[in-house]
Amino acid sequence: MSERTIVSWNSLIAAYSHSSNHHHASFALFLSLKMATHDGLKPNNSTFASLLLASSFLDESSHGETIHSQCIKSGFSDDLRVQTSLIGFYSKFGNLGSANQVFNGICNPDTISWNSIIIGHLQNESTKQGLHLFCNMVRTGTKPNCFTFAMALNTCSKRMDGLGGKSIHAQIIRTDCFVDVSLQNALIDMYCNCGERTKAFAIFSEIVDPDLVSWNSMIAGFAEDGKRERAMDLFTELRKGERPDEYSFAAIVSTIGALPAQCYGKPLHAQILKGGYESSIFTGSTLIDMYFKNREADSANKIFDGMGERDAIVWTEMITGHALIGHGDMAIKYFCNMERQGHKPDQFALSSVLSSCADLASLQKGEIIHSKVIKLGYDNDNIICGSLIDMYSKSGNLIGAIMAFSGVAEPDLECWNAMLGGYSHHGNAEEAFEIFNRMVKRGIEPDQVTFVLLLSSCSHRHLVERGKLLWDRMVVDYGILPGIKHYTSMVGLFSRAGLLKEAEILILGSPFGTDFLELWRILLSSCIDSGDLVMGLKLAERVLSFEPEDTATFVLLSNVYAVAERWEDVAKVRRKIKALGLEKDPGLSWIELKNRFHVFSAGDESHPLINNVLEELKRLEKNMKESEKQTQVLPMKRSCDL
Repeated sequence: MSERTIVSWNSLIAAYSHSSNHHHASFALFLSLKMATHDGLKPNNSTFASLLLASSFLDESSHGETIHSQCIKSGFSDDLRVQTSLIGFYSKFGNLGSANQVFNGICNPDTISWNSIIIGHLQNESTKQGLHLFCNMVRTGTKPNCFTFAMALNTCSKRMDGLGGKSIHAQIIRTDCFVDVSLQNALIDMYCNCGERTKAFAIFSEIVDPDLVSWNSMIAGFAEDGKRERAMDLFTELRKGERPDEYSFAAIVSTIGALPAQCYGKPLHAQILKGGYESSIFTGSTLIDMYFKNREADSANKIFDGMGERDAIVWTEMITGHALIGHGDMAIKYFCNMERQGHKPDQFALSSVLSSCADLASLQKGEIIHSKVIKLGYDNDNIICGSLIDMYSKSGNLIGAIMAFSGVAEPDLECWNAMLGGYSHHGNAEEAFEIFNRMVKRGIEPDQVTFVLLLSSCSHRHLVERGKLLWDRMVVDYGILPGIKHYTSMVGLFSRAGLLKEAEILILGSPFGTDFLELWRILLSSCIDSGDLVMGLKLAERVLSFEPEDTATFVLLSNVYAVAERWEDVAKVRRKIKALGLEKDPGLSWIELKNRFHVFSAGDESHPLINNVLEELKRLEKNMKESEKQTQVLPMKRSCDL
């Protein structure tokens, strides 16, 4: 250029300030401009505003602070545009004190200045002060614009402040902003988050031309409210006019996640593939969740493997999914890989992997995860507390469970239940009752899980009267309707105590008498143990009338005949089991050795070290026989020797 004016300098500085990779270049130009002052060129408010914008994108605040001092020296510290830029800069670095100081120095702040200080507080989690500033803005007579209202509504949405949101809504109605689609979307989001879906849908219905954000917000709102049909209807309506995006598919897949995948999830998956969204983090995470809820781990793994980009949420979905369906070893594997990829696990990932350690009774791995919990600062988190207690108690370390429980300042119901379950699991019924009493005294109301654990403790310790008392407290005092697990514990309690008739009456009076055969099997097993063969045969016939091909009942019936020494009937039942092609699922045992799990079942010779195992078993059997012989030859003491 033959002649450079301040306008041309400012244009170039502004361009570099807005460019993501050239922020430093704007400062180099500024230095060149200062050297050109002999030509009568001086930086103005536009120059400083651009430089402050560039400063807000840098890693350190020193550049912006230097520019602030230059503004003061150049006499622009009272310029409204510069002051607004300073507020934005200081807010970006979390320095709300300096931002407030600059704002308070403005004589007549305009809408943009108010917006700058309000958004500064909101972005730094100072939401209460942000809303307070919004109210002050309205009181001073400054007219908010659509952006101001949207910021305030988003804050109310995050705080689930429905009352504040309604107040802002009333102000919006009195302005021209009400027809703004982005603002209407903010209203929909606010009402959905505050649980008022009807009002959200009323606003959605008034939008003349809703965009994808409008549709997605409403679909997600109905999904969170459990209204699957309405969400599906909206999605179908959306497809008639617009093409769904990744957020639309993510919202609708999360809606039908628990439904049969063959009917709902897989057709939607096909649409996602057709739309080219298969590698999206949003659709990928919801599809993974859907397939795990349908226990289709291979499909979930395939989606995960096909994703180019994986964030912490996707990794957490894989961990929680495998933990949910009992694939504990896979959950631990994905957790380790997640950390190797540099992702920081949250409390949900940690809780799920601890649950997997509990299911595998892997104390060593559980302790390693516990150390990570402490390192990440989650040791006082109630979600993780329950998982830690469960892991330690199921791994045989009750002391560890007690210490984990003691480390939580304000344990919630889940933590109390976990500790109660730990004592119950270890057969410490009295300690379990003591925990229950402490919990109630703290004002925490028990739930169904609490009484399942208490009744289970009574059942294993044959505490019939205590069990009856707890049953009455559950139904009468707390109004809890007994579920199948409560009936299972009570039937087990009566059966073990030899109160077979009481157990039968309880089953007949329950809503599960014909649908849940395990209740009858518990009673049938007790008949065998107590030698009541007449009742045992009657019960076996009753169960087989409900389910003629029930393998477990045939096995129990065979045992009834065996106790009665009716061997022909035993053989007949065995032949029938074989003829019907019924097989009992094999029982499994496993041990953890050198960070590996070894699984065994009866008659299984597939283990790679089976020969070593058999040799060791023979050695142990030989030692036991020799020990038995030595015991038999010991001289018997006479009564006078005592």
